[in-house]
Amino acid sequence: MSESPSFYALALQTACVAVNAAPDPRTCMLQSCARVLRQTLAAKRFIGKDLRLVVLPEYLLTGFPMGESAEQWAEKAAIGVDGPEYAALAEIATQANVFLAGNAYERDAHFPGIYFQTSFIINPPGEVVLRYRRLVSLFAPSPYDLWDKYRDIYGEDALFPVVETELGRLAAIASEEILYPEIARAFALRGAEVFVHSSSEVASALPTPKNIAKQARALENLAYVVSANTAGIDGIAIPRESTDGNSQIVDFRGLVIAQAALGESIAACAEIDLAALRRYRRRPGMGNILSRQPLALWRHALGNAQIQPPNTLLAVDGSLLQPSPSFYAERQQRAIERMTREKIIV
Repeated sequence: MSESPSFYALALQTACVAVNAAPDPRTCMLQSCARVLRQTLAAKRFIGKDLRLVVLPEYLLTGFPMGESAEQWAEKAAIGVDGPEYAALAEIATQANVFLAGNAYERDAHFPGIYFQTSFIINPPGEVVLRYRRLVSLFAPSPYDLWDKYRDIYGEDALFPVVETELGRLAAIASEEILYPEIARAFALRGAEVFVHSSSEVASALPTPKNIAKQARALENLAYVVSANTAGIDGIAIPRESTDGNSQIVDFRGLVIAQAALGESIAACAEIDLAALRRYRRRPGMGNILSRQPLALWRHALGNAQIQPPNTLLAVDGSLLQPSPSFYAERQQRAIERMTREKIIV
């Protein structure tokens, strides 16, 4: 790895075509890949050869489930780890000579009938070099719901993966997880320098929770955040522009250095100066928050506190439970009741 790489990154703000009502979801996904290939190649010609990292929005190929059961959505919209969709995405990385980061619903043969929301990074040769599965989700299965079995299969290192590349150390944060400081901190403690963040979120001229969090996570961890939002979602009843705009790049001081307005755009593009980041991380002073972390203090404060228990999709015998339509709402209600009993909330 270069001692001090510098390169350009792009949060590609592009439209999502939902497959909920599509007669042929798989063809629709591949058409989206072909469109993104054209847009990425055009962006490379416009920005320059030093565009090396492109981040795509959340669930770009499919949209999100709208009442489908976990089994139905896994069949309709989740892609296989060796499926044609990943091959099409790899072709984008290879033809454009970029690291391509994105997010998709993904099937896993170890857990039939459900899916995981997976953030991935593909290198220029077309290899998936990082696969991070979202750990905190209100409406979808996660490895935390299958905690014991998932760790037995994949090991601890699969939970918070960081990949070392010629662009530095990269980690992926999925969508709403930008609101959880513990997730970004876990990656930072494993050496992450650039967070790729695929999102599909409400954009506003007012400060939004996610945009505030992007700056906070960058500042707290002295890391870049490259965050791509959708340019609207087609094919569902929700108004198209509800999730459109504000794709951005935040530097390690928490400053927004590039941001897109509404619509499909390559405006969220900026230089990633890892030499400056690495100098800053080595520099003593109040701003070096990473070096000042009293982690033993946090362990003492948090102790064995339990709000959301693990393994809620595993039966006593270790078999997989299929979540019912009401499963997630009921689980959250139980968590709120537990927090009330333990006087965490009033």
